[in-house]
Amino acid sequence: MVEKDAAVENIDLLVVDDDDEYRATVARRFARRGCRVQEACDGVTALELAARRQFHVAVVDLVMPGLSGVELLGKLKENSPECEVVMLTGQGSIETAVEAMKRGAHDFLTKPFPLADLEVVVRKALEQRQLRKENRQLKAVLERTQPGGAMIGQSPAMKEVLRLIERAGPTDKAILIQGESGAGKELVARALHQSSRRADKPLVVINCAALTETLLESELFGHEKGSFTGAVSAKQGLFELADGGTLMIDEVGEMPGSLQAKLLRVLEDGSFRRVGSLKERRVDVRLLAATNRDMAAEVKAGRFREDLFYRINVMSLELPPLREREGDVALLIRNFLGPNWEIEPDAVRALEAYHWPGNIRQLINVIERAKILADDGVVDIEDLPAEIRRPALEGAGHDGVGDRLDDIERSHVIEVLEREKGNKARAARALGINRRSLYRLLEKYGVT
Repeated sequence: MVEKDAAVENIDLLVVDDDDEYRATVARRFARRGCRVQEACDGVTALELAARRQFHVAVVDLVMPGLSGVELLGKLKENSPECEVVMLTGQGSIETAVEAMKRGAHDFLTKPFPLADLEVVVRKALEQRQLRKENRQLKAVLERTQPGGAMIGQSPAMKEVLRLIERAGPTDKAILIQGESGAGKELVARALHQSSRRADKPLVVINCAALTETLLESELFGHEKGSFTGAVSAKQGLFELADGGTLMIDEVGEMPGSLQAKLLRVLEDGSFRRVGSLKERRVDVRLLAATNRDMAAEVKAGRFREDLFYRINVMSLELPPLREREGDVALLIRNFLGPNWEIEPDAVRALEAYHWPGNIRQLINVIERAKILADDGVVDIEDLPAEIRRPALEGAGHDGVGDRLDDIERSHVIEVLEREKGNKARAARALGINRRSLYRLLEKYGVT
């Protein structure tokens, strides 16, 4: 038994030659190496096969009746630009083979030659195809991907999440990330991707809830020119962009039923078709799905396919809401404030006491708002939204003890002001607060 060559195993190879015996010999050789091989006796048959399947490499005889090898090369490059073409030629047509190289062929071999040489050339053609694909992926991913932040948290709930990421990340299994909106499910997906063997490949993210059914299908699987109104050119889908890497489908519970079947197929064998195309393409993608819905309930209600649910839920990872992450709010505040910013203790206490229905996304927005309103790089409680600061102020109470504390604070402020001869800037520094906070205290206690 011939040992499989890892460099060419699992590729889709098209062999085109009008010599039946020679073509069959080449096909058998690569099939034993683990390739998926299709044969064509002429150019017309080759084009029919290429219309139904995306081939990685095509081995094409230069001289054939009907459509010549050079003509076939041109049509393959036009219809299947990702396919690398290796030309086979006799001694008398080397000049034509060189011309084929100028038109986009990867390389050519002159008959007769050892089949081992053809394996080497096919392997190099595959490497060149991979390099070009990675360059396209990198360009496309950079255009649509925003940098993500690190996962921050020391609470027991987050330590458990980090432990699961460490265990599940290096596997290649589909994972369902569950959690409330704004809890940081995309950050979990990025952490899983970075800890996997695919870390040097693309991570592509899409949100099902943000797109209509037609646009979602086009985004996921791509489309051909003219396949629908507005499709002025062919477009790769996200499965193609993520090939070799990871695709995160956010809010997967929002996916329409018609697309669930198509997603199931690509998860089963890696195959799919672009919108408006009959050509079968194959990808190797790890899927991470995220949702804020109860997916078991969605399956029971008939809104989500049961077989797809089991495909995406090989392992489930539950992300806790921010209100259940004791001690993490202060860490997150410091991270989101950034360097050269301070926050007063009463503002931190108010933020920690709030229930955060919008989770981390809401916390980020509150901190950004507070930085806009703050004076002198210091955030105080008055810079926070009313729904956050009001409970904290009411909780301080206005009983006798509170009144006495207010009297002490008022006297201390007046004393410092008198010492600084009424200079509010120096008084604020002496009190350890910013001028805006001092003005609020003066207004609160009626000091003129």
